[in-house]
Amino acid sequence: MSTESAPREERPYDISELRSAPSLVMVNTGHGKGKSTAAFGTALRAVARGWPIAVVQFLKSGNWNTGEEKVCRELGVQWFSAGDGFTWESDDIDETKAKAVAAWDFSAALIAGGEYRLVVLDEISYAMTWDWIDAADVAAALESRPERVSVILTGRDMAEEVIDVADTVTEMVKVKHAFDRQIRAKKGLDF
Repeated sequence: MSTESAPREERPYDISELRSAPSLVMVNTGHGKGKSTAAFGTALRAVARGWPIAVVQFLKSGNWNTGEEKVCRELGVQWFSAGDGFTWESDDIDETKAKAVAAWDFSAALIAGGEYRLVVLDEISYAMTWDWIDAADVAAALESRPERVSVILTGRDMAEEVIDVADTVTEMVKVKHAFDRQIRAKKGLDF
């Protein structure tokens, strides 16, 4: 809700002070819906520019069959579902943790390799929150990434170390959610 009552008549910034950057680190965090959705929207922009893109999902397994995975694969995005689902459904939490650690090792190599102009690390925050991967290691990999590699990281409660090195951090705030009324996720809208 904007507090402005009239449209601006002057540019809110001095264009001569703006500079270009070869890449960005972006974070979508918070308890509201739309963190991954925003990241995949940005991936679609990058596809339209011909960028090579990789997505690594830290929680979702290949069994989810999400709409975003389907269309992104069709558009040439390299998609890696590295998790095994929600932790509360895990049959072996040690294996779930090991998958997250392996997903980070794989992701760090993707970033450092420089082959992709955009790497999306979907739901990586949870692996840091649960101390499965070291947030300082993630921040260091972001800082030392090749010049033209942009990275988007998603998930609730993003680690401060990552927020500190990010160029853009957006916090999604939940005002209201259908799940609060016991409405389950809807195919085509939520996945």
